[in-house]
Amino acid sequence: MDPLSDLLSLLKLRSYVSGGFNAGGDFAVQFGRHDGIKFHAVISGECWVSVEDRSEPLRVREGECFLLPLGKAFRVSSDPSIEAVDVQSILPATADGRIITYNGGGDFLSVGGYFTLSEGPADLLLSTLPSILHIHDSQNGETLRWCVERMRRELSDRQPGDFVVAQQLATIVLVDALRSHLSQVSPERQGWLVALSDTRLAAAITAFHQAPNERWTLVGLAREAAMSRTAFAVKFKKVVGVTPMDYLTRWRMLLAADLLTYSRQSLLEIGTSLGYESEKSFSAAFKRFMRCSPRQYGRKARSGLYSKAPLAV
Repeated sequence: MDPLSDLLSLLKLRSYVSGGFNAGGDFAVQFGRHDGIKFHAVISGECWVSVEDRSEPLRVREGECFLLPLGKAFRVSSDPSIEAVDVQSILPATADGRIITYNGGGDFLSVGGYFTLSEGPADLLLSTLPSILHIHDSQNGETLRWCVERMRRELSDRQPGDFVVAQQLATIVLVDALRSHLSQVSPERQGWLVALSDTRLAAAITAFHQAPNERWTLVGLAREAAMSRTAFAVKFKKVVGVTPMDYLTRWRMLLAADLLTYSRQSLLEIGTSLGYESEKSFSAAFKRFMRCSPRQYGRKARSGLYSKAPLAV
C-alpha cells in the first residue's frame, strides 16, 4: 500500500453518516466542538460556514464538501449575519440518521457525518491539516458529485444496507479531500502529509512503508529519494519535523502497537517483522518510545485501557 493508505488503515478509520439537513429560507445553525473528522456535502443550494478560529466565513456551493478535521466549533448558515440556533434544539427526540427538515426545507440540502480515528497515529494525519478543508474543483469532481448524490439517495430511499453504502461513500469523499489538499498544499508548510506531496521525500517514505523490516539507514533512504545523505536529512527534518530515523522508529512503534492490540504474534515475531534482531532490542525501542513495555501495552490495549499510543516524539 501507499503511505496514506497505510496510515488510514492503521487509524482504523470508521465513517458514520449522521443524516441530512434540509432547510428553507433564512437559517443559521451552531455546532459545538466534536471528536473525529466531521464532513458535510452540499447537495443543493449553498451555505456559509464559520469556524471558531477563522476570521472569514467560507462559502460552500452545490456539489462541494467541507471537512472539519480538528474538532473546532462551527456554524452553517444562509447568511453569516443571522443569529444561530443550537443544533440540539432542532434535532428530533429520536434521531434515526435520516434527513431532518428545518424552516419547511426546500432551499438547502446537505448530508453530514463524521469519521472516527484511532488516536495514537492520528496526529500524523491531523497535524498538517487546517481547521476546515473545502473540497471543490477536485481532480475527481465527477466521482465526488456522484458520491454525494448517492449518499442522498441512500438516506432518502430506505433500502436494505443503505447506511453501510453511505458510510463507504463517505470514505471516498474523505480520501478525495485529502488528495485535493495534497495537490494544493504549500511547500512552506510542515508535516508528514506535506512530505507526501514532495516527490523525493514521498519516494523514501513509500520505500520504508513497503518494507519496514529492512535494515534501513540514512544513506539507504537518501538513495530512495535520489538525494545526497545530507540534503535528504536536512529536508526531511525541515518538512516532517523529525529526523528520518526518528520517523522510521516512530512508524515501527505504531505498527507494533497495532499488532500488540489486534494480533496474537509473539514479541519476537513482532520485533522481527519490524526489523529488530531480538526481542530484547525490540522491547527496548518500544519502551523508549511508548513509555511502557510491549507486554504492559498489549495487556492494557486489549482490555481497552489505551485509546491512544503516547509517543515520546
